[in-house]
Amino acid sequence: MPREPFEDMPDVMDARQLAQSLQISRAGAYNLLNSEDFPTLRIGKRKLVMKDDLIRWLKSHTHHI
Repeated sequence: MPREPFEDMPDVMDARQLAQSLQISRAGAYNLLNSEDFPTLRIGKRKLVMKDDLIRWLKSHTHHI
């Protein structure tokens, strides 16, 4: 049975986990977390993203041929 591409990702991710999941640098993850249209969850000074919000954001920013 095929695996879902994001099933191993945590439900809530910090910059380190986001970078690891998307295979980008930590600086790139912080750039995303600081973007106006990125679904960032702020708890105190921490910036997080929920997996479901990330998947929706990725789908809305992917250009399909």
